[in-house]
Amino acid sequence: MPVRQLAETIVNRIAAGEVVERPASAVKELVENALDAGARRIEIVTDGGGRRLIRVTDDGSGMTRADLALAVERHATSKLPDDDLLAIDTLGFRGEALPSIGSVARLMIATRHAGEAHAWAIEVDAGEKSPVKPAALSEGTRVEVRDLFYATPARLKFLKTDRTEGEAIRDVVRRLAMSRPDVAFTLAGEERLAVTWGAAPPGPAGRLARLGDVLGADFRANAVEVRGGREGLAIEGYAALPTYTKGNALSQYLFVNGRPVRDRLMLGAVRGAYADYLPRDRHPVVALFVTIEPREVDVNVHPAKTEVRFRDSGLVRSSIVRALQDALARDAQRAATTGGQATIAAFRPNVARRGWDWHNSPAFPTQGATALAGFAEAAQAAFDTGMPLADVRAEAESAPDLIDRPLGAARAQLHETYIVAQTRDGIVIVDQHAAHERIVYERMKGAMERSGVARQILLIPEIVELDEADVERLTARAQELAKFGLVLEAFGPGAVAVSETPSLLGETDAQALVRDLAEHMAEWDEALPLERRLMHVAATMACHGSVRAGRRLKGDEMNALLREMEATPNSGQCNHGRPTYVELKLGDIERLFGRR
Repeated sequence: MPVRQLAETIVNRIAAGEVVERPASAVKELVENALDAGARRIEIVTDGGGRRLIRVTDDGSGMTRADLALAVERHATSKLPDDDLLAIDTLGFRGEALPSIGSVARLMIATRHAGEAHAWAIEVDAGEKSPVKPAALSEGTRVEVRDLFYATPARLKFLKTDRTEGEAIRDVVRRLAMSRPDVAFTLAGEERLAVTWGAAPPGPAGRLARLGDVLGADFRANAVEVRGGREGLAIEGYAALPTYTKGNALSQYLFVNGRPVRDRLMLGAVRGAYADYLPRDRHPVVALFVTIEPREVDVNVHPAKTEVRFRDSGLVRSSIVRALQDALARDAQRAATTGGQATIAAFRPNVARRGWDWHNSPAFPTQGATALAGFAEAAQAAFDTGMPLADVRAEAESAPDLIDRPLGAARAQLHETYIVAQTRDGIVIVDQHAAHERIVYERMKGAMERSGVARQILLIPEIVELDEADVERLTARAQELAKFGLVLEAFGPGAVAVSETPSLLGETDAQALVRDLAEHMAEWDEALPLERRLMHVAATMACHGSVRAGRRLKGDEMNALLREMEATPNSGQCNHGRPTYVELKLGDIERLFGRR
């Protein structure tokens, strides 16, 4: 078959397949053009999930007649003044977006430049360009895309439902709105109610306000500021507390020089920074903004500009990890506000679920003609008048100043598992096992950094019977375990002998500890870094060395635990990412009882 030159329309449609994968891709390109034009207000309107209509209107600088005519030509751009692909400081630079969209849809652009007497417009229909003609527009640019992919019907078959495509557009606009809090965005369409994000003031407060508007009030209430970087690299943004997480990684928003990206290196750095706090099935919520010298990052590695490549990837990764860890350490004693909200919600009356007859309730056998609405099932045990499960000791002798401490003064122990403490403006409920687990874990980490974990020698070695495979795993990592004070060796093909245990754990069940470690090691990825493997060992040991649920504590023991929590890094969550305490404000409790 002879070689032939493809027609320009075919070349443009091939390019459209790379640049415009779906309606959201077209929205991204058009909004980025508006931002590069200096827009302060951008309005996006869609119909049919972007298939029937995409309209982007901005108040940017606009284009002259000559620029408009050239803008729909392939590889024509105003964003590379000196052809230097190593110094790109705009969102767009390839010059492919407008001609690619015009080759597969009906495209109309109206624009007015400050130096022109009136606006100009041009149309492109499946690659066929109309002459530039006068138009009516007061300022900026308006771009309309109708019947997307009508010129390539096969592409339409690969699009999803209008709702799904509309959600993809919403995600694109959300990311761009997060990157530019100084710009007002409006997103409207028949698939959703119109939403407007007003321009926010400059600085961290403005950025957090925009992130709260986009990601919700829960994120704003549970976010900590991230700030760090070195050697010309700056990292800013906000990260949620480890107790405020999601079931997937879709809520991790990453930006490089204002450009939204999905970069594996950066996602891996985020995962590494939270590895000490979260189980593997939970994911943090973050919005990180990396600013770097343009020559140190290549943004030209993907047609859609969603991937980047760093010259010094090690510097970027370590800087992100350090910045996140420093931010989390500053507020590590906080627990997510959603814990207290969920607790209050559990006590709210819910007549629809279940009505509670006051007369027939065994908990209220006395007089009264009032019907009490049912409490959520999770709260019923607290009002059960059967065998008392709460060890309620009023600690009147507690020092009064303890109430002013962050976690207050211990007042009672419920179900021999939860400590109730009174603060100046509410109450705190602490999970004693989860809290002590974090304390022991941090002690072990500190001991490792200083001189290693102290050991206690068992008078008689403990023999633990295991599968041969588990014995091999444990003995192969005997040196790693010894660093944490656990000394063991093979005792025949199906057992190990434990001769020393970490003194931090006190009296511990060596059998259960070794079996848990063997279980966890069976699930380890061999590519897991040594440091992470050691932290898994420490977390498992800490779980066995902590105060167990079901142990009765005295008042001074409860207060001692609260004070240790206040002095321990990351004490707001246990080693598995669960909260160690929830806080209820007095005002919420008063509203619960109708006092407010």
